[in-house]
Amino acid sequence: MIEWKPVCRVDDIPVLGSRRVSRDNGLDVAVFRNDQGEVFALLDRCPHKGGPLSQGIVFGNRVACPLHNWTIGLTDGQALAPDEGCTPRFEVRVEDGVVSLRADELASHATDLTRPVAGPVCRKA
Repeated sequence: MIEWKPVCRVDDIPVLGSRRVSRDNGLDVAVFRNDQGEVFALLDRCPHKGGPLSQGIVFGNRVACPLHNWTIGLTDGQALAPDEGCTPRFEVRVEDGVVSLRADELASHATDLTRPVAGPVCRKA
């Protein structure tokens, strides 16, 4: 039996926006809401350079990464051609206005992925 973890109410997610859900292990999950009231969840990491998708612009069933404007599908996490790459998606359930994510996915899905560290490389002499 699937265990669902309530993370917020639909009304807590701005229309054409997102809300971040922190996890004990791994990067945050971004929960998005489009103008049709649909809710989606992706790892809060663009497959290109690791930009925070939760800060991107939502349009239709896509989000534009705030760093380099890559377009990522909210339904499957796939980058729109000609770009290539995928960010992990999470299963979402909305019931009585409450948004829930699968507890097993929150605990283990894509926990090995990290965000790139910006800045100069430190080299030892």
